[in-house]
Amino acid sequence: MLCSNKAPLIFKVTSLTYSKFPPSRLIYYIATCPRPLLSHLHGIQCKYTALSLIASKEERSFQMTMATLDKTTSAELEKQQADFNHVDAPSRLSDVEHDDNNGFRPQEQRRIIRRIDRRLVVTVGAMYCASLMDRTNMSAANIAGMRAELVLTGFRYNIANLVFFVPYIIFQPPSTVLIRAIGPRIHLSAIALFWGAVMIGMGFTKNYEQLAGLRTILGVLEAGFFPSCVYLLSTWYTRYEVGKRYSLFYLLGCVASAFSGILAYGLMQLGGLENLTGWRWIFIIEGVITCALGISGYWLLVDFPDSTRKSWSFLGARERAWVVDRIRRDRGDTAVPPFNLRKFLDGATDWKIWAYAMIFFNTTTIAYALAYTLPIILLENMQFSVGAAQCLVAPPYAFAGLVMLATGWAGDRWRLRGPVILANMLLCIIGLPIMGWHRSAAVRYFGVFLVTAGANSNIPATMSFQANNVRGQWKRAFCSATLVGFGGIGGIAGSLVFRQQDQATGYKPGMWACVACSLFNMILVVLCDLDLWRQNGKADRGEKLLEAHDEDASPDFRYTY
Repeated sequence: MLCSNKAPLIFKVTSLTYSKFPPSRLIYYIATCPRPLLSHLHGIQCKYTALSLIASKEERSFQMTMATLDKTTSAELEKQQADFNHVDAPSRLSDVEHDDNNGFRPQEQRRIIRRIDRRLVVTVGAMYCASLMDRTNMSAANIAGMRAELVLTGFRYNIANLVFFVPYIIFQPPSTVLIRAIGPRIHLSAIALFWGAVMIGMGFTKNYEQLAGLRTILGVLEAGFFPSCVYLLSTWYTRYEVGKRYSLFYLLGCVASAFSGILAYGLMQLGGLENLTGWRWIFIIEGVITCALGISGYWLLVDFPDSTRKSWSFLGARERAWVVDRIRRDRGDTAVPPFNLRKFLDGATDWKIWAYAMIFFNTTTIAYALAYTLPIILLENMQFSVGAAQCLVAPPYAFAGLVMLATGWAGDRWRLRGPVILANMLLCIIGLPIMGWHRSAAVRYFGVFLVTAGANSNIPATMSFQANNVRGQWKRAFCSATLVGFGGIGGIAGSLVFRQQDQATGYKPGMWACVACSLFNMILVVLCDLDLWRQNGKADRGEKLLEAHDEDASPDFRYTY
C-alpha cells in the first residue's frame, strides 16, 4: 500500500462493527490522534493523523480516509486531543445509540415489542391451536364411536392419519414463497377458513373412504400454515428473542392438545342432537371454531416488518423502521432480493439444514405418536374409562407448556440451543421405559408427563436452533419449509409407531423406536455443536466469513450452539 505526505490514503475497513452505523444516516467523525496508534493499519510511521469514518445510505462498507497533517504545536495537539476525547465521551456515544434506535427510549422499545407479541404471537398461536387440534382430534373421535361406525378395522385408522401427511409434506416448500408474494393476512386467514370448512365436512362422512379423502384435502390446506408462521416470526424478532416467542407460539398448541380431550368429552355429550352421534359433533364444532379464527385473522394478522402492505391498526412507519433496523443489526438480512429459484435451493447444499431437519423429524415422530394414541393407551393399557382417558390427556400437556416456557427463556437468556435439546431428549429417554413397562398405572402416567414434556418442548427448541444459525431471506424460507416438511414425515412415522397389534406387549416396538429417535437427536446435536464451535473459531481468527452467501454478509455474525 502506497502513501505520500500530501496524498490521502483510502481503504475499506471490513473489521469495523457495521451494526453501530445504520445506512439510513450519514455519520461523520473526525478524530485527531498520534499516527503510531494507526500505523499498524498501513505500516507507515508518521506523527499525526486525521481519521474520518464515513457511512452513507448507498454504501454498505466504511471508508477510512487518512490524511497527513503538518506539524502542530503542543498546544494545538492538546486542544485536538481534547476534541477527540469529547467526541468519544459517553454522552456522545449514548446520543449515537439513541439515534440508532430511531429516537425510541428503552421503555418505548419494550412497549413496541409487547405490542408485536400481543398482535403477532397471540394471533398465530391461537390459529395454530386450532390447526393442531384439527389434525390430532382423530384419537378423540376414534374412542368416541368413530371406529365402530365407520368400520375402521385393521390399519384403516392408521392410514386415515397417514394420508394427511403426504400432501402436508409436498405443499410446504411453495408456501414460504407464496406468503411473501400475497402476504400473511390473506395467505394464513384463507387457508384456515378453508380447512375449517373441511373439518365440518368430516362430521358428515359416511364411510372410511370419505374420511380418508377429506383428511388428504386437510393436509393440502394445513401444509402452508406452520412453516409460514415459523418464517413470519423469525422476521420480526432478533436471534435471542425468537426462542421465547417460538415457545409461546407452540405453547398455545399444547393448550389445544391439553384441553382438546376435555372439549371432545363435552362435545360427545351432544350425541343424538340432530340425529348425529357424538364424534361427529367433535369435528363440526371444532371446524366452526377454526372458520371463526380464519375470518378474524384477516384483520388481526400482520405483514412482514419490511412490507409496504398495511396491517390494520398496528405499528406506524417509524416504529416499523426501528424493527427493521434492529433485525439488520442483529443478523443483516432484512433486505429481500427478488425470488430466485437457485438462491432458494442453495440452502440444500448446507449439511446443517438437513441435520436440523432430522432433529425435527425425530422429535415430531415422538410428539405425533403421543398425540394420536395417548387417549387409546390411557383407555386400553392403563385401564381408565373413556371419560377419564379424554380428560387425563390435559395435565401432561399443561406440564409440557411449563417446561417449554422455562427452556425457551433459559435458551434466550444464556444463548444456548444444543444443551436445551439434549435436556429435552434426556427427559424422553427416562420417561419412555416408565410409560411403557412399569406395573403401576399411576407410575406409567408419570412417565407420560416426562415424554410429553421432552418431545413437545423440543419442537420450539429445534426451531430456535435453526433460526439462530441461518442467514438470508430465501435460505431462511427454504430452511423453514424443509424443517417443517421433515416434521410432516415425522407425523407419518408417528402415526405408525404405536400399532394396534402391539398393545399386548405394552407397545414395546414403538417405545424402542422413540428411544432410538431420542438418542439419534443427541448424537446430531453434539455433531452440530462441535462444527458450529469450530466455524466460530475460524471466524474469530479472520479465516472466513460465516453465512456469506449474499451481499449483506456480516463479519460479526456468529453461530449459536
